[in-house]
Amino acid sequence: MSTLLNNAVASLIPTAAPLSNVVLIIGTFSILILVHLLSTRIFSSFKRDVHKKTFRTVSDAASLLSNPDSVLSRDGVKSSIAGYETLFAGAREKVGKTSTTDSIKNREKEYRSMVNSFYDLVTDFYEWGWGQSFHFAPRKKGETFEESIIRAEYYLALRTNIQPDSKVLDIGCGVGGPMRNIQHFTGADITGLTINQYQVNVANQYCEQRGISDKCRVIQGDFQYMTDAFEAE
Repeated sequence: MSTLLNNAVASLIPTAAPLSNVVLIIGTFSILILVHLLSTRIFSSFKRDVHKKTFRTVSDAASLLSNPDSVLSRDGVKSSIAGYETLFAGAREKVGKTSTTDSIKNREKEYRSMVNSFYDLVTDFYEWGWGQSFHFAPRKKGETFEESIIRAEYYLALRTNIQPDSKVLDIGCGVGGPMRNIQHFTGADITGLTINQYQVNVANQYCEQRGISDKCRVIQGDFQYMTDAFEAE
């Protein structure tokens, strides 16, 4: 009787080879699901928050690749890099090639495209490693990098006597980190100007998040032609 029972049970159990194949398939499938969920989490983690000063984690760095705010598609990145490098053609082949009169005139003629291409590409990386204020400051002993930046901006506001009723123009404002900090410190009305539309979009998003868009805003414009952006006086 026991022999018959053992034979019956054994007939219900797959042989070793098919069983290992099943385990391998299930294991592989589980890993693929895990990788998908993990990558989805990483690439969705880049969410701009005005209160988050830097994006320095591995997930933040990876998620830059799928930044939903970006104005560039994958093909757009390639064409932007190609266009920028064209303005410095020959630099790798011959020293002084880009210092010729023709080369300089070409960049002067195409400077808007050159600057836009540059900041479309690097703004996210600046913010990831640098924060929202694209400048350095003297750093005192025991002071963090972020604290030195804010102290320098507050000092600038004091030395220029910015008051609550002041109207201030920040020319070349980037994503607006300094102007928001100075507005917070002084209560002034501040307008930022940048030639790069992507920086305009990001900066105004931050102003909205901080709840100061009525006192702090960024517009697109060329500081060499400010009459195109502002009325006289």
